[in-house]
Formats: sequence, structure tokens, C-alpha cells
Amino acid sequence: MLGTSKDIKNPGLNILPPGVERHIVNGGGLTAFQIFPDDEIEIINDEGNQICEIICFNKDGKSELGILNLKENSQKNFIRDILNRKDETILATNYQLKKRNLNIKESKSSIIFDLDTKAEEKIKLKSKDKCYAIFAAPGEDMDVTKQNPPTELTIFIKRAKIVNDKELSVIPDPVFEPLYEKNIDKETSTSYQVKEGDYIQVISPTGRQCSDFVAFDTKKLEKGIEKGLDWQTTRTFMGNTFPGPGLHSKFYDTDHEPLVEVIRDTVGKHDTFNLACTSKYYEDAGYFGHPNCSDNLTESMSKYGVQKQKGWHAINLFFNTSAAGLNSVISDESYSRPGDYVMFRALKDLTIGTTACPSDIDACNSWNPTEIFVRTYDKNKEFRKSFAFRMKTDSEKKLTRNSGFHERTSQLTRNYVDARGFWLPNDYTKHGLVNEYNACRNDAVLIDLSSLRKFEIIGPDAEELLNYTLTRNIKKLSVGQVVYSAMCYENGMMFDDGTLLRLSETGFRWICGDEYAGEWLKEIAKKKNFNANVKNSTDQISNVSIQGPKSREILKKIIFTPPTQPSIDELGWFRFTICRIEELQGIPLIVSRTGYTGELGYEVWCHPNHAPEVWDKLMEAGKDDGLIPAGFAALDKLRIEAGLILFGNEFDGQQDPFEAGIGFAVPLKTKEEDFIGKEELIKRKNNPQKKLVGLELIGKEVAGHGDCVHIGRAQVGIVTSGCLSSTLNKNVALCRIDAQYSEIGTEVEVGKIDGHQKRISAKVVGFPFYDPTKSRVRS
Repeated sequence: MLGTSKDIKNPGLNILPPGVERHIVNGGGLTAFQIFPDDEIEIINDEGNQICEIICFNKDGKSELGILNLKENSQKNFIRDILNRKDETILATNYQLKKRNLNIKESKSSIIFDLDTKAEEKIKLKSKDKCYAIFAAPGEDMDVTKQNPPTELTIFIKRAKIVNDKELSVIPDPVFEPLYEKNIDKETSTSYQVKEGDYIQVISPTGRQCSDFVAFDTKKLEKGIEKGLDWQTTRTFMGNTFPGPGLHSKFYDTDHEPLVEVIRDTVGKHDTFNLACTSKYYEDAGYFGHPNCSDNLTESMSKYGVQKQKGWHAINLFFNTSAAGLNSVISDESYSRPGDYVMFRALKDLTIGTTACPSDIDACNSWNPTEIFVRTYDKNKEFRKSFAFRMKTDSEKKLTRNSGFHERTSQLTRNYVDARGFWLPNDYTKHGLVNEYNACRNDAVLIDLSSLRKFEIIGPDAEELLNYTLTRNIKKLSVGQVVYSAMCYENGMMFDDGTLLRLSETGFRWICGDEYAGEWLKEIAKKKNFNANVKNSTDQISNVSIQGPKSREILKKIIFTPPTQPSIDELGWFRFTICRIEELQGIPLIVSRTGYTGELGYEVWCHPNHAPEVWDKLMEAGKDDGLIPAGFAALDKLRIEAGLILFGNEFDGQQDPFEAGIGFAVPLKTKEEDFIGKEELIKRKNNPQKKLVGLELIGKEVAGHGDCVHIGRAQVGIVTSGCLSSTLNKNVALCRIDAQYSEIGTEVEVGKIDGHQKRISAKVVGFPFYDPTKSRVRS
């Protein structure tokens, strides 16, 4: 029997009961909000061992903890120190304090929870009166050799008085004093002007609400020349059409001049450029006289003398329109969530129109048109370019952030890529891909890999938890050792891979690509009743990889190791050492003999505060050995040659480890204990359907990810990664192929164009292509 609409889940939206709000306090950070009489506050210690500091100001602006039934019990006010930092949540809190004339220096604070608090422990408070409260999750910077990072708190507020019982509305607090703010009522539009360099923030307070955005060069308008945003010019210059994640970085007019640049996008997917909805659209559907964005824009823009248009070329923010099969265009509900926004920077003096789309006859506004909110900021303020990252669809968004090494790398390049929520260099201006690649093979390179997720797993059952959730036999791992492993779902499909460091008998560090891995570990620990804590330490550890044949000699110049730890000379493959820069009192580090290039190499782990100095020390030590920085472009070529797999290419949660090419990480014969997916993996190993193989292609046309692989007319495989190997002077690729065609020497063809009109001859070969015996990485 089919369910009703009540059975439909909307995990992308913050589905909470009316009047309930959720706020996240990042480890080491804070958040603040207005509290009203009889509001109920629930504070959850997500990962345990985390204190919470609270400051409360009454309606007269005086510090008064008693409103929340708290007493002063803190000798040190951690919040004052946190407010000196510069991230945006803190800037927004400082703005609110200044706006409300609240004196943080004279405030009193209360500490709840302690360092022995268990994960998910809760404390409930109730407000006696109106107040403004700050909640912090303070903690000391984590020593890279310790396992005590400050961690998140989750706060739920149940409002005593529900203002809107139908829909959640979120308008992010301003970070600085706005120049202009306007709430755009549903089914209407507004117009306004900004100066060159100013920021424009378009917010969807309730989510699932679309908005059209038009802009004209004001100086041209004043001369009677209407030059607005143009979709053809923009798509041509940007090299992208729809669909696709995110927005074009810049939008142009027909004079080929950029009008706006996207600084921030918290949604990730929009219909990037079509007409604003028109009267004809509704008339053709039988809804005569229905409000529409084009007529609304005509009315609001008329005060600036812009001529009437039947259909306006608009940036369609928050829309979910895409190109489907058979050259059709389809539309569905918006990806936006409550409080999502896009922020532009004006590249000219602009005259702008913004709408709250009125469509209630299709899915684009989830059949329920709501409001849009616009805010502008002065050009002298600074917003870093970023996009939203969410661990899960119902997680709070995190904005792309800089690594600890950004202070140094940003002096050497402007070419960055978004690596799962971190900005990391793609290549370096002075060197480029070819030089960076050659330096790794011949000398040495430094690669910022700080986007890797780090999790501390500690407690009496930490080993049991990891042995059950990873494919490798963790019970064979000694302190000081590292092991590479897969992490699988119950059906045997691999959703992450990574390396595990054993720091003590009851302490491990899992280093992986997917932030969800930590959530998975916590879920399994709770389900199986394992006595183990899982703590996210990603923001407390930066890591740089030093790779290449000269990497050992470079490290030997600056690494001090105590007698109880192996020296750099003694450090074996997949081992780590706890050490310092230069001397006993130097910067604390962990150096592991691991990497992702197929060369002799190491990874250096430190606190982000120490990262710039660590970078300088390494570069200075390697200046006579050819050491240069390298980016992700060179790294991708290096890892393909070495036959190393990548999420999104060789696996994506729909392949088992054997199909992903890392069957060696599943020791079914020697690991007797049960682990997640084991039974399915036994079946799949005995009945293989796909296998990862190497291909060697004729000619110089590179096989790209997703290219089809054929024998005759039948498609038998798909290319997962490919490159021209400079070292081997060969055109190589990794391919997932039907098992019966995986024998070395099998001749196949890589399809181009439509897979049939053009074919590149290839043959199945072994991989790794480069140094298949791993003699260099083991040297």
C-alpha cells in the first residue's frame, strides 16, 4: 500500500516543529541570539568532553545570568578572547553587541558541562525575561600529538511565542553595518542601486523560494543606453551552460563588460540564466492575469527609466531548472534551504531589480511563494569567496574556508579549487603543472592537503569500533603504525578510504576524504554500544605533503626526534614519528611516511596556527634541493600514474573495494572478526562483475573520466581517470571493466563523441603504471 504525502521526507529542509530553532556552535567558536520570556533552550554536548560558556544581557543591556537561572562560575571569560578572532560568525556577534550597546568587558559568564561530560549529554534552560545570550564552545588549541580538540555544541530553542506557525524563516545576521536592507513581499519585486565594489546579498528566508536578478550599468543608463546582463555573452565567456553546480563566477553585458561577480553561494545549484517568468507562461497554462516576475520587474525598474520588457534576461537564483534527455528542459523544487543566499560584488555602478517569484502553479517555489530579503554592504568591507559545504543534506552549512597554509600559498598563486570545503591551490603561478610534476618525480614538492578530514577515536572500545567499521584488521596495528583501509556500507559498497594512525592503545586518528565518516563512526558506536568517543579535529590539524626522492634529506635538516621516537632516517613506510621543528622546544609535529604520488614521501601534520612557520621552515630547508610547491593538478597526474584511487572517479559509494582497485585492503582470509559489509564482500569477491584495470592508449588524446570503453559495439567498461604520462611517455588510463575482459593484453576501444563515431585503440595493462613494484616509495 502506498503512503500519503505525510510519508514524504524533506531532509534538505530544516524540518522542525513550529517555533523550534537549531543553532550550531563550532568548536572553539560561538553564536549569539535574542531570547524571549519563557523560551526553552536545550544545549547538547555533541561529541562529549566540551564545556559551554554563556553570557547573558538583560533588556537594559546589563550582564545578568539569572535570567537563564545561571550563576557566575568562571574565573576566565573565554568569550572575550574568542571575540577577538576574525571569522564571520564572530564579526556578526561583535556587530550585534555594538548595535545593542552591550559591554562584553564588564560581563559575567557561567560554565556548564565539564571535560568529563559524555557525548550527547543535554542541559535545559528556561528564560525568565527578554535577553541577548552568547553561547561558546571554548577550548585550547590542540597539540597535534594530543586528541582533545574543542568540539561542536548543538542548541535548540523552543520559542514560547510562535510568530509564524506555518514556515521557518531565517535571515542571517549582518556581519557589518548594511547599506540597504529590503524585505521583498511574496509575488513582488524591488529595485535599488549600488556603487562599484559594493556587495549584494540575496537571501531566501524560508528556502525553496526562487528569485530573479537583473542588473544594468548605471552610467550607461544615465546616457540612455540600456546594457543589462546577457546570457549568451556570459555563457560564452564562462564556458558553462546550465545545468551545473553553483553559478558562473562573473556575469557580462553585450559590451563584454562584467557587471557582477559571485562571491558566495550557499545553495550550490541554480538555473543560471533564463527569462524571468512572463505573463505568457501563466496564460498558456490557463491562469490569466497571474502575477509574474517580468511585469513586476517592469514596474519596479521603471523609476530608473528602464524600458518595459515582456521577458527579462535574469539570473534565476535558487531555481532548479535543468536540461534533460531528448533536448528538453525540466524543472523541480529549489535546492535552497531557509537562510540560504547568494552574494554578488558589483563590478560597475549598478541599477538592480530583484524579485520574489510568484509561481504557485508548479514546483519551483514548492507551490508556496514566499518572501526574498536583500541586503547590501559597502565595498570597504571584506567577504572571502566561498561556497557552502554540508556533510549531510540536513546538516548546517559550512562555508569554504582557508587552510592554515593559505597565508603562504596565497602569495604564490590565485588559482584555487574548492576541495570539499577548503580552498587549496590547483597550481602555482611561477611553476605550473609541468614543473610541479617534474619536481616531484626528480626532486621534491610541497602539497597542501589540509582538506583531509581528521577524526580522533578514543576510549576502551576504540579498537573494536574501528575493527568493525574498517575493512583492515586493526588489531594488528601497533602504536606508531599507519594502515590504509576502506570504509563500506552494509551492502559492501565503499563510500570512503583513508589512513588510520594508532597513537596509543586506546587512541586512533582516522584521516579520510568524507566528513560523513565521523558521523558514521558515531552512529555505529551508539548502535553497537561501543565505549568510544569520536571527535572531529579537522580544524585543529593542517597537513602538508612533502613528496619526491629528496624529501627525506630535506626533512632530516629540520626535524628533531626524541630518543623514544624513530628518526626520519629510521622511519619506515606507513609509520609515523612524533617530533619537533629543529629542537626540543620547537613546533610540535607528527611526520608520517605516507603520500599520494608513488614517490618516497612524507606528510607533516601541525596546528593551523603553526602552519605558516612550518611552511617557511620546509621551503628554506629544501631551497638547495629543488623543492617547490605543487597543486592539485600535478597531484592528480602523479596519483593516476601511481594507480592511486580517488573518490568521485574510481569509486563513489556504488562500487566495492575490489571494483575500486583496492582489494588488498580487504583481508578476508586473515581477518576473522566481523566487520560492516563482510558477508556481502565475500559474495562479491567470489562473483566479480567489474574490475579496475589499466589501459594503454595509442596516440596523445587523453581518455577522460566517463569515457566509454568498447569491444565492438558493446560497451564493456568506463574510464575513471586518465593522463599522458610524461615519465613513461605513454597515454594511460584507469578503467572499470567487465570482469571477463580484464585480462592483460585484451584489446579495447575508448569511445569519443558519441562513443561510436570516434574510437581510440587501447589495451588492458597492469597498474600502477609508474614503479609497479613500489621500489621508490619504499626506498
